[in-house]
Amino acid sequence: MAFEIEKKFLVDGEQFKQDAHKQVRIVQGYLSTVPERTVRVRIKGDTGYLTIKGKGNASGASRYEWEKEISVNDAKELLELCEAGVIDKTRFLVNSGKHLFEVDEFYADNQGLIVAEVELESEDELFEKPQWIAEEVTGQDKYYNAMLMSKPYKNW
Repeated sequence: MAFEIEKKFLVDGEQFKQDAHKQVRIVQGYLSTVPERTVRVRIKGDTGYLTIKGKGNASGASRYEWEKEISVNDAKELLELCEAGVIDKTRFLVNSGKHLFEVDEFYADNQGLIVAEVELESEDELFEKPQWIAEEVTGQDKYYNAMLMSKPYKNW
């Protein structure tokens, strides 16, 4: 099994945009948002993906993840079958020390929300936090993309 270990943070300001070495637009929907197994369809740039994620552990930092690349046409067809709501965001990639932060700036009903994630080898691995990292929100369900679809940031 492939497990993903990541920590999630709110972002303060827009300095991350100047620090980013790459950015890509992402549109995604969910075929299933059952917490035990979310099934996501994503178009990231010019590539499609199908991803299945399991329920997180007690801290929310670790969970099963399976992902396969699919054609953009297949992704577009599957997006038509998804639950109501779409996540639209730009992902900025920012290096900090030996780690890569993925910073998502959300649009539409989630406009104003900016969240950064860093993948780790273990939950207690140390990493350099960029100056724009704010409150840690790892494990808080409302920040999961699957939740933002049904309970968007604008309604908080």
